Formats: sequence, C-alpha cells, structure tokens
Amino acid sequence: MARKEMIGIGVIGAGFARTTQIPGFRACAGARLAAIASARRENAARVAHEYNIPVVADDWRDVVSRADVDLVSIVTPPATHMEMTLAALDAGKAVLCEKPMAMTAAQADRMRRRAAETGSFAHINHELRFLAGRRKMREMIAQGDIGPVHHVKILFRMDSRATPDQSWNWWSDTGQGGGILGAVGSHAIDLLRWTLNGEVSQVFCALATHIAERLDVETGARRPVTADDEATLLLRFADNELMTGATGAVSLSAVESGRYEHRMEVFGARGALLVEDTGALWRARTGGREWTPVEVENVAPAPGISDSGWARGWTVFACAIIEALREGRRQVEGAATFDDGYRTQLVLDAARRAHETGCWVAPEGE
Repeated sequence: MARKEMIGIGVIGAGFARTTQIPGFRACAGARLAAIASARRENAARVAHEYNIPVVADDWRDVVSRADVDLVSIVTPPATHMEMTLAALDAGKAVLCEKPMAMTAAQADRMRRRAAETGSFAHINHELRFLAGRRKMREMIAQGDIGPVHHVKILFRMDSRATPDQSWNWWSDTGQGGGILGAVGSHAIDLLRWTLNGEVSQVFCALATHIAERLDVETGARRPVTADDEATLLLRFADNELMTGATGAVSLSAVESGRYEHRMEVFGARGALLVEDTGALWRARTGGREWTPVEVENVAPAPGISDSGWARGWTVFACAIIEALREGRRQVEGAATFDDGYRTQLVLDAARRAHETGCWVAPEGE
C-alpha cells in the first residue's frame, strides 16, 4: 500500500479531546485535524477556534461520513462508544476508541467482531502502555529480572471528586458509563494483562459512592450520584510462564485527599519493580531493603498538555498512530487492540458482579 502523507482526523467529543488528544495529534508529523463534533455545538466551535479545526458539527455522523477523515477518534462517554465505533468501521474509517471500550463485554464483543470483519485499524486508547518506564518494567519482568511474579499492586489516588461542590455530569451516572471502575479500572486491568502477559482468573470487588448527590448546573437541582467514586479489587491470575498462583490488589479513588498518586508495584521471588505516574522506575532486590532507580528515557509531553504519565504516554502513542496510518499499517505494535478491550471488559463486568454478590467471580467469555 502506498504511503499517505497526510492523515485526516475527525474528533468526536470536546472535553478530554481538547486538553489531551488534540494537542497530542497536533505534535505529530502528517496529522491534520479535519473536523470536530460535540452534542453541544458551542463546545465544538470553541475547540475548533482554539485549534484551527475547519469543520464543526453537532452530529457525530457528520464527522464519520466525511471523505477527508481517515481516523475517527471517539472521546465521548462510554455509553456512546459502540454505536459510534460500529458506524465508523462501516464507513471504512480507522478508529481510536477511548476507554473503557464499552458498557459491557457483550457490546465490546460486537465491536471487536465488526473490526475483524472489516479488517480495520482499531485500537483502544490505553496510552500508558507507551510510557517508557512501564515498557521497561514489562521487559524486565519478561526477562526474569525479579524472578517469578508473586503479587502486584496498583494505587490510584486523587481528590478531584472529594467535595459535593463538584457538579453533576456524565461521570456521576452509571447509565452513561461513569465511575472510577471504568475510567481508571480499565487502565489498571489493561496494564496488568499487558505487563504480566496473562489473564485475570478471579476477581473480588467492593465499590463505593461517597458523595451521594451533586448539583446539576442546568436545572439547579441536586441529582443522585449512581456511579462509584471508589473501587477496591482483589485479583487472582491464571498461571503462565511468568507467574504461578499470583495475586493482585487494586485501590482506586477519586475522593482521597493528599498527594496525587498513581503507581504500580510488581513483587517477584528475587525482587520487585515500582513504576510511578511520571514513568520513573525503581527496583528492589530481595533482602536489600531499599529502592534503587532504573534509568529510562521518558519523553516530555506534547506542547499544550499538562505533564503526567498519561500525557507522556499519549504523546508517543498519538504519533505512532499517525505513522502507522501513513504507512498503511492496520495496527500499532504494542497498542491495545479491540480484543484487548474486550478482555478487559470481561474483568470489569466480573468485578461488578462480584460487588453485587459479595463473592469471588471468574470472568466469563471467550
């Protein structure tokens, strides 16, 4: 297939897309932001003016149908992902879908099957896979640097939703796919599957909603919050060449005060590895009683994006997407595929069943 010099991007969504996705794509050679849509046209128009995007729409279908759009980037609440993805695939577009992939594994299964049928470029935006420190951690585990894996921990802590004055939005609504289990838990499960090259065999989960209602700025009334703002998971992993009888613990909260933290720790028979939010990587030897740094070269975020591990990973991933499409490739090496998104969704569905039943639950699916 002949090389294409310019990739037209159609963005659906004007929130996270404005702060992260669009600045990331703007930093990539051969990328052209062709169109943007939002259910509120004024939001799309504001972003279009800021980033010089020529076409504005209030109907996402107007973006999907455009001949100058090669890649559709879906940056909307999870409840909309399946419909938009299926339409984009049927229109012959490459698709980048935000996480979580869908509302349920059944929806994710439809999406991955359609992608396979069309042979389309289709990825989930798990940008943390492209953070150099996390890639180095995965490589060291695969090489046996810490020996067989015994246990893993993920901690995500912030207080962005810790006060009732945070307004009600889709993130507060489980019917739209809101909540920290989907928003951050999807990243956690994907990172565990990818880092350990394995699958979760059982999950136990406790969800909590600490802020019970929030102000709806449109109506002036307070609305009930139905989505979780805290999630605690215990995991068991299927045995593979890297681990036997391994376990995991994941703590996620949007209502915990103190310093923002996002780290992953992997403990093995001969030592441990720890990666921080920025991609800084640390190693400990069994009996050594201290962490020592591992040298990695994490990139700086693209201009216009606030510095974080997410931003640094996205900066790399965005340009890898554009380069793959320019070269006519149907996949970015190492990126999360729709099959990955489906398998992650199986675990998220199992976690919700575990919360409802108070029992360990095994993911059910292919």
